[in-house]
Amino acid sequence: MIQAAVRAAQVPPFHAMAMNRAAGDREAAGHRVMHLEVGQPATGLPDTARRAVISALDSPLGYTNATGLPELRERLADRHTALGPPGAQPLDASRIVVVAGASAGFSLAFLTLFEPGQRVGVIEPGYPCYRNALIALGIEAVPISVGPESRWAPTAQHLSNAGHLDGLVLASPSNPTGTILSADSLAEVAGYCSDHDIAIVADEIYHGIIDDGIASPMLEHAPDAIVINSFSKYFSMTGWRIGWMVVPDHLVDVVERLQQNMYICAPHVSQVAALAALDATNELEGHVARYRVNRRVMLSGLSAAGITDIAPADGAFYIYAHVPQFTTNIGLSSMDLCQRWLDELGVACTPGIDFDLARGHEYVRFSYAGEASDLDEACSAIASWAP
Repeated sequence: MIQAAVRAAQVPPFHAMAMNRAAGDREAAGHRVMHLEVGQPATGLPDTARRAVISALDSPLGYTNATGLPELRERLADRHTALGPPGAQPLDASRIVVVAGASAGFSLAFLTLFEPGQRVGVIEPGYPCYRNALIALGIEAVPISVGPESRWAPTAQHLSNAGHLDGLVLASPSNPTGTILSADSLAEVAGYCSDHDIAIVADEIYHGIIDDGIASPMLEHAPDAIVINSFSKYFSMTGWRIGWMVVPDHLVDVVERLQQNMYICAPHVSQVAALAALDATNELEGHVARYRVNRRVMLSGLSAAGITDIAPADGAFYIYAHVPQFTTNIGLSSMDLCQRWLDELGVACTPGIDFDLARGHEYVRFSYAGEASDLDEACSAIASWAP
Protein backbone atom coordinates (compact mmCIF):
# COMPACT_ATOMS: atom_id res chain seq x y z
CA MET A 1 0.00 0.00 0.00
CA ILE A 2 1.32 3.45 -0.93
CA GLN A 3 1.85 5.61 2.16
CA ALA A 4 1.47 9.35 2.60
CA ALA A 5 4.61 11.42 2.76
CA VAL A 6 5.83 11.71 6.36
CA ARG A 7 5.47 15.48 6.54
CA ALA A 8 1.92 15.28 5.14
CA ALA A 9 0.93 12.56 7.56
CA GLN A 10 2.18 14.70 10.46
CA VAL A 11 -0.15 17.62 9.70
CA PRO A 12 -2.72 17.91 12.52
CA PRO A 13 -6.40 18.45 11.74
CA PHE A 14 -7.90 21.93 11.65
CA HIS A 15 -10.26 21.33 14.57
CA ALA A 16 -12.53 24.30 13.83
CA MET A 17 -13.43 22.75 10.48
CA ALA A 18 -13.69 19.29 12.03
CA MET A 19 -16.18 20.68 14.55
CA ASN A 20 -18.01 22.38 11.69
CA ARG A 21 -18.31 19.02 9.95
CA ALA A 22 -19.58 17.37 13.14
CA ALA A 23 -22.10 20.18 13.58
CA GLY A 24 -23.26 19.70 10.01
CA ASP A 25 -23.70 15.98 10.59
CA ARG A 26 -25.83 16.75 13.63
CA GLU A 27 -27.98 19.17 11.64
CA ALA A 28 -28.37 16.60 8.86
CA ALA A 29 -29.74 14.21 11.48
CA GLY A 30 -32.46 16.74 12.29
CA HIS A 31 -31.00 18.45 15.36
CA ARG A 32 -30.63 22.20 15.87
CA VAL A 33 -27.09 23.57 16.17
CA MET A 34 -25.96 27.01 17.34
CA HIS A 35 -22.82 27.73 15.33
CA LEU A 36 -20.05 29.37 17.35
CA GLU A 37 -17.24 27.24 15.93
CA VAL A 38 -16.09 28.93 12.71
CA GLY A 39 -15.25 32.49 11.77
CA GLN A 40 -17.86 32.70 9.06
CA PRO A 41 -20.00 35.83 8.78
CA ALA A 42 -23.73 35.11 8.70
CA THR A 43 -24.12 37.91 6.16
CA GLY A 44 -24.05 37.28 2.43
CA LEU A 45 -22.19 38.69 -0.54
CA PRO A 46 -22.32 42.51 -0.59
CA ASP A 47 -25.08 43.76 -2.85
CA THR A 48 -22.70 45.62 -5.17
CA ALA A 49 -20.71 42.40 -5.65
CA ARG A 50 -23.83 40.31 -6.25
CA ARG A 51 -24.99 42.67 -9.00
CA ALA A 52 -21.52 42.74 -10.57
CA VAL A 53 -21.35 38.95 -10.69
CA ILE A 54 -24.79 38.72 -12.32
CA SER A 55 -23.73 41.23 -14.97
CA ALA A 56 -20.50 39.33 -15.64
CA LEU A 57 -22.03 35.89 -16.11
CA ASP A 58 -22.73 36.43 -19.82
CA SER A 59 -19.08 37.29 -20.45
CA PRO A 60 -16.19 34.84 -20.72
CA LEU A 61 -14.70 34.31 -17.27
CA GLY A 62 -11.43 32.65 -18.13
CA TYR A 63 -7.93 32.92 -16.78
CA THR A 64 -6.73 36.32 -15.68
CA ASN A 65 -3.14 37.41 -15.30
CA ALA A 66 -1.47 35.34 -12.61
CA THR A 67 -1.24 38.40 -10.37
CA GLY A 68 -4.91 39.32 -10.84
CA LEU A 69 -7.14 41.79 -12.67
CA PRO A 70 -5.21 45.06 -13.10
CA GLU A 71 -8.14 47.20 -11.91
CA LEU A 72 -8.52 45.08 -8.76
CA ARG A 73 -4.80 45.38 -7.99
CA GLU A 74 -4.99 49.16 -8.45
CA ARG A 75 -7.95 49.47 -6.11
CA LEU A 76 -6.28 47.29 -3.46
CA ALA A 77 -3.08 49.35 -3.66
CA ASP A 78 -5.16 52.51 -3.25
CA ARG A 79 -6.89 50.95 -0.24
CA HIS A 80 -3.56 50.24 1.48
CA THR A 81 -2.37 53.76 0.77
CA ALA A 82 -5.56 55.30 2.15
CA LEU A 83 -5.40 53.22 5.33
CA GLY A 84 -1.73 53.95 5.91
CA PRO A 85 -0.25 56.89 7.80
CA PRO A 86 -0.77 60.42 6.36
CA GLY A 87 1.91 61.36 3.89
CA ALA A 88 3.05 57.79 3.28
CA GLN A 89 4.38 56.90 -0.15
CA PRO A 90 1.58 55.40 -2.30
CA LEU A 91 1.71 51.62 -2.59
CA ASP A 92 2.44 50.54 -6.14
CA ALA A 93 -0.12 48.15 -7.62
CA SER A 94 2.73 46.01 -8.97
CA ARG A 95 3.24 44.79 -5.39
CA ILE A 96 -0.30 43.36 -5.16
CA VAL A 97 -0.86 39.69 -6.01
CA VAL A 98 -4.47 38.48 -5.98
CA VAL A 99 -4.74 34.93 -4.62
CA ALA A 100 -7.30 32.20 -4.05
CA GLY A 101 -7.97 33.16 -0.45
CA ALA A 102 -5.52 33.96 2.34
CA SER A 103 -4.67 30.25 2.59
CA ALA A 104 -3.11 30.31 -0.88
CA GLY A 105 -1.33 33.53 0.09
CA PHE A 106 0.32 31.89 3.08
CA SER A 107 1.44 28.90 1.00
CA LEU A 108 2.98 31.22 -1.58
CA ALA A 109 4.63 33.36 1.10
CA PHE A 110 6.12 30.36 2.90
CA LEU A 111 7.42 28.82 -0.34
CA THR A 112 8.90 32.15 -1.39
CA LEU A 113 10.69 32.93 1.85
CA PHE A 114 11.74 29.68 3.52
CA GLU A 115 13.70 26.52 2.82
CA PRO A 116 12.78 23.14 4.32
CA GLY A 117 14.22 22.86 7.81
CA GLN A 118 14.31 26.58 8.52
CA ARG A 119 12.70 27.87 11.72
CA VAL A 120 9.62 30.09 11.56
CA GLY A 121 8.00 31.47 14.70
CA VAL A 122 4.25 31.07 15.16
CA ILE A 123 2.44 32.75 18.03
CA GLU A 124 0.48 30.49 20.38
CA PRO A 125 -2.39 30.84 20.77
CA GLY A 126 -2.67 31.51 17.07
CA TYR A 127 -4.35 30.40 13.87
CA PRO A 128 -3.42 26.70 13.50
CA CYS A 129 -3.08 26.67 9.73
CA TYR A 130 0.12 28.73 9.89
CA ARG A 131 1.75 25.95 11.85
CA ASN A 132 0.13 23.15 9.89
CA ALA A 133 1.02 24.60 6.48
CA LEU A 134 4.64 25.06 7.57
CA ILE A 135 4.75 21.42 8.71
CA ALA A 136 3.35 20.29 5.35
CA LEU A 137 6.15 22.20 3.60
CA GLY A 138 8.89 20.69 5.78
CA ILE A 139 9.54 23.98 7.59
CA GLU A 140 9.95 23.94 11.37
CA ALA A 141 7.13 25.81 13.12
CA VAL A 142 8.54 27.24 16.37
CA PRO A 143 5.83 27.94 18.98
CA ILE A 144 6.10 31.30 20.73
CA SER A 145 3.78 31.27 23.72
CA VAL A 146 2.13 34.54 24.77
CA GLY A 147 -0.40 35.19 27.50
CA PRO A 148 -2.15 37.78 29.62
CA GLU A 149 1.12 39.11 31.05
CA SER A 150 1.83 40.78 27.66
CA ARG A 151 -1.83 41.23 26.77
CA TRP A 152 -1.51 38.20 24.46
CA ALA A 153 0.97 40.08 22.25
CA PRO A 154 4.51 38.97 21.37
CA THR A 155 7.48 41.08 22.45
CA ALA A 156 11.10 41.20 21.40
CA GLN A 157 11.89 39.15 24.51
CA HIS A 158 9.49 36.42 23.39
CA LEU A 159 11.30 36.25 20.05
CA SER A 160 14.70 36.19 21.72
CA ASN A 161 13.61 33.34 23.96
CA ALA A 162 12.66 31.30 20.88
CA GLY A 163 16.27 31.12 19.70
CA HIS A 164 17.31 31.51 16.09
CA LEU A 165 14.41 32.31 13.75
CA ASP A 166 14.34 32.64 9.99
CA GLY A 167 10.80 33.96 9.91
CA LEU A 168 7.81 35.04 11.96
CA VAL A 169 4.08 34.87 11.27
CA LEU A 170 2.23 37.68 13.02
CA ALA A 171 -1.48 38.52 13.11
CA SER A 172 -3.27 41.66 14.26
CA PRO A 173 -6.12 41.41 15.14
CA SER A 174 -5.30 37.88 16.20
CA ASN A 175 -7.31 34.71 15.80
CA PRO A 176 -8.30 33.37 18.36
CA THR A 177 -7.70 36.12 20.94
CA GLY A 178 -8.87 39.15 18.95
CA THR A 179 -5.82 41.03 20.24
CA ILE A 180 -4.73 44.09 18.29
CA LEU A 181 -1.02 44.85 18.46
CA SER A 182 -0.39 48.52 19.17
CA ALA A 183 1.83 50.57 16.89
CA ASP A 184 4.51 50.45 19.59
CA SER A 185 4.28 46.65 19.82
CA LEU A 186 4.52 46.23 16.07
CA ALA A 187 7.48 48.61 15.95
CA GLU A 188 9.27 46.65 18.68
CA VAL A 189 8.75 43.30 16.97
CA ALA A 190 9.56 44.69 13.53
CA GLY A 191 12.76 46.27 14.85
CA TYR A 192 13.88 42.98 16.41
CA CYS A 193 13.16 41.11 13.18
CA SER A 194 15.07 43.66 11.12
CA ASP A 195 18.08 43.45 13.44
CA HIS A 196 18.09 39.63 13.26
CA ASP A 197 17.22 39.12 9.56
CA ILE A 198 13.85 37.54 10.36
CA ALA A 199 11.33 37.63 7.51
CA ILE A 200 7.83 38.70 8.56
CA VAL A 201 4.59 37.32 7.15
CA ALA A 202 1.77 39.51 8.47
CA ASP A 203 -1.86 38.38 8.63
CA GLU A 204 -4.22 41.38 8.37
CA ILE A 205 -7.39 39.56 7.35
CA TYR A 206 -9.34 40.97 10.31
CA HIS A 207 -8.40 44.57 9.61
CA GLY A 208 -11.63 46.53 9.52
CA ILE A 209 -13.35 44.38 12.15
CA ILE A 210 -12.33 46.43 15.16
CA ASP A 211 -14.31 47.12 18.31
CA ASP A 212 -12.81 50.58 18.72
CA GLY A 213 -10.15 52.52 16.82
CA ILE A 214 -7.95 51.08 14.06
CA ALA A 215 -5.27 48.44 13.64
CA SER A 216 -1.83 49.73 12.71
CA PRO A 217 -0.63 48.30 9.36
CA MET A 218 2.51 46.17 9.41
CA LEU A 219 3.98 47.89 6.34
CA GLU A 220 4.30 51.08 8.39
CA HIS A 221 6.83 49.28 10.59
CA ALA A 222 8.27 46.56 8.33
CA PRO A 223 8.26 47.71 4.66
CA ASP A 224 9.72 44.37 3.48
CA ALA A 225 7.06 42.22 5.17
CA ILE A 226 4.75 40.07 3.10
CA VAL A 227 1.22 41.07 4.09
CA ILE A 228 -1.72 38.71 3.59
CA ASN A 229 -5.32 39.91 3.46
CA SER A 230 -8.63 38.43 2.39
CA PHE A 231 -12.17 39.23 1.33
CA SER A 232 -13.48 36.47 3.61
CA LYS A 233 -14.04 38.32 6.88
CA TYR A 234 -14.66 42.08 6.61
CA PHE A 235 -16.10 41.67 3.11
CA SER A 236 -18.23 38.64 4.08
CA MET A 237 -17.01 36.48 1.17
CA THR A 238 -15.67 33.28 2.77
CA GLY A 239 -16.85 30.86 0.08
CA TRP A 240 -15.54 32.97 -2.80
CA ARG A 241 -11.93 32.12 -1.86
CA ILE A 242 -10.36 35.41 -2.80
CA GLY A 243 -7.59 37.36 -1.09
CA TRP A 244 -4.45 39.30 -1.82
CA MET A 245 -0.81 39.69 -0.89
CA VAL A 246 1.41 42.74 -0.64
CA VAL A 247 4.87 41.61 -1.69
CA PRO A 248 8.23 43.44 -1.63
CA ASP A 249 9.31 44.56 -5.10
CA HIS A 250 12.22 42.13 -5.29
CA LEU A 251 9.99 39.12 -4.56
CA VAL A 252 7.04 39.83 -6.86
CA ASP A 253 8.52 37.87 -9.77
CA VAL A 254 9.10 34.80 -7.56
CA VAL A 255 5.57 34.90 -6.16
CA GLU A 256 4.13 35.37 -9.65
CA ARG A 257 6.00 32.34 -11.01
CA LEU A 258 4.84 30.21 -8.08
CA GLN A 259 1.26 31.40 -8.63
CA GLN A 260 1.47 30.57 -12.35
CA ASN A 261 2.56 27.02 -11.63
CA MET A 262 0.48 26.24 -8.54
CA TYR A 263 -2.82 28.09 -8.99
CA ILE A 264 -2.61 29.81 -12.44
CA CYS A 265 -4.71 32.65 -11.03
CA ALA A 266 -7.42 33.38 -8.49
CA PRO A 267 -10.96 32.58 -9.73
CA HIS A 268 -12.03 35.22 -12.25
CA VAL A 269 -15.62 35.46 -11.00
CA SER A 270 -14.39 35.97 -7.45
CA GLN A 271 -12.13 38.78 -8.63
CA VAL A 272 -15.15 40.46 -10.25
CA ALA A 273 -17.04 40.16 -6.98
CA ALA A 274 -14.08 41.45 -4.97
CA LEU A 275 -13.64 44.53 -7.16
CA ALA A 276 -17.29 45.48 -6.68
CA ALA A 277 -17.20 44.68 -2.94
CA LEU A 278 -14.67 47.46 -2.49
CA ASP A 279 -17.55 49.88 -3.10
CA ALA A 280 -19.78 48.38 -0.38
CA THR A 281 -18.39 50.34 2.56
CA ASN A 282 -21.72 51.38 4.07
CA GLU A 283 -23.07 47.83 3.99
CA LEU A 284 -19.84 46.38 5.40
CA GLU A 285 -19.59 48.91 8.21
CA GLY A 286 -23.12 47.85 9.15
CA HIS A 287 -21.78 44.33 9.59
CA VAL A 288 -19.01 45.61 11.85
CA ALA A 289 -21.58 47.45 13.98
CA ARG A 290 -23.49 44.19 14.33
CA TYR A 291 -20.33 42.38 15.46
CA ARG A 292 -19.90 45.00 18.18
CA VAL A 293 -23.41 44.24 19.44
CA ASN A 294 -22.71 40.51 19.24
CA ARG A 295 -19.51 40.98 21.23
CA ARG A 296 -21.42 42.62 24.06
CA VAL A 297 -24.09 39.90 23.97
CA MET A 298 -21.42 37.21 24.06
CA LEU A 299 -19.42 38.75 26.90
CA SER A 300 -22.55 39.24 28.98
CA GLY A 301 -23.80 35.72 28.33
CA LEU A 302 -20.47 34.08 29.07
CA SER A 303 -20.14 36.09 32.27
CA ALA A 304 -23.56 34.84 33.38
CA ALA A 305 -22.30 31.31 32.66
CA GLY A 306 -19.28 31.90 34.92
CA ILE A 307 -16.81 32.31 32.04
CA THR A 308 -14.93 35.53 32.72
CA ASP A 309 -11.24 34.76 32.11
CA ILE A 310 -10.97 35.84 28.49
CA ALA A 311 -8.50 37.48 26.10
CA PRO A 312 -9.07 41.16 25.19
CA ALA A 313 -11.16 40.63 22.00
CA ASP A 314 -10.21 44.02 20.56
CA GLY A 315 -11.08 42.96 17.02
CA ALA A 316 -12.07 40.06 14.76
CA PHE A 317 -15.15 38.22 16.09
CA TYR A 318 -13.88 35.71 18.64
CA ILE A 319 -13.82 35.20 22.38
CA TYR A 320 -10.92 33.06 23.62
CA ALA A 321 -11.85 31.83 27.08
CA HIS A 322 -9.99 30.02 29.83
CA VAL A 323 -12.40 27.38 31.16
CA PRO A 324 -10.57 25.21 33.72
CA GLN A 325 -13.85 24.87 35.66
CA PHE A 326 -15.09 22.74 32.75
CA THR A 327 -11.81 21.04 31.84
CA THR A 328 -9.17 20.59 34.54
CA ASN A 329 -11.61 20.52 37.46
CA ILE A 330 -13.71 17.72 35.99
CA GLY A 331 -11.07 15.97 33.91
CA LEU A 332 -12.16 16.98 30.39
CA SER A 333 -9.93 18.16 27.60
CA SER A 334 -11.16 21.13 25.56
CA MET A 335 -11.83 18.67 22.75
CA ASP A 336 -13.99 16.50 25.01
CA LEU A 337 -15.77 19.57 26.33
CA CYS A 338 -16.63 20.92 22.88
CA GLN A 339 -17.85 17.52 21.75
CA ARG A 340 -20.11 17.20 24.78
CA TRP A 341 -21.51 20.71 24.32
CA LEU A 342 -22.31 19.84 20.72
CA ASP A 343 -23.89 16.48 21.59
CA GLU A 344 -25.77 17.59 24.70
CA LEU A 345 -26.56 21.26 24.06
CA GLY A 346 -26.36 21.71 20.30
CA VAL A 347 -23.66 24.36 20.86
CA ALA A 348 -20.75 24.14 18.43
CA CYS A 349 -17.47 25.85 19.40
CA THR A 350 -13.77 25.22 18.86
CA PRO A 351 -11.36 23.57 21.33
CA GLY A 352 -8.36 25.63 22.31
CA ILE A 353 -6.02 22.79 21.36
CA ASP A 354 -6.46 24.02 17.79
CA PHE A 355 -4.65 27.25 18.64
CA ASP A 356 -2.20 26.28 21.37
CA LEU A 357 -0.74 22.78 21.58
CA ALA A 358 0.72 23.32 25.04
CA ARG A 359 -2.10 25.10 26.91
CA GLY A 360 -5.13 24.87 24.67
CA HIS A 361 -6.66 21.94 26.55
CA GLU A 362 -8.03 24.51 29.05
CA TYR A 363 -9.39 26.99 26.47
CA VAL A 364 -12.34 27.32 24.11
CA ARG A 365 -12.86 29.75 21.25
CA PHE A 366 -16.33 31.14 20.60
CA SER A 367 -17.14 32.91 17.32
CA TYR A 368 -19.72 35.70 17.46
CA ALA A 369 -19.94 36.18 13.68
CA GLY A 370 -23.48 34.76 13.65
CA GLU A 371 -26.86 35.87 14.95
CA ALA A 372 -27.13 37.55 18.37
CA SER A 373 -30.14 35.40 19.30
CA ASP A 374 -28.09 32.22 18.81
CA LEU A 375 -25.28 33.61 20.93
CA ASP A 376 -27.58 34.42 23.82
CA GLU A 377 -29.27 31.02 23.64
CA ALA A 378 -25.92 29.21 23.47
CA CYS A 379 -24.62 31.01 26.55
CA SER A 380 -27.82 30.22 28.46
CA ALA A 381 -27.45 26.54 27.55
CA ILE A 382 -23.83 26.49 28.75
CA ALA A 383 -24.86 28.25 31.99
CA SER A 384 -27.39 25.53 32.73
CA TRP A 385 -25.15 22.63 31.70
CA ALA A 386 -24.42 20.02 34.35
CA PRO A 387 -21.39 17.85 33.43
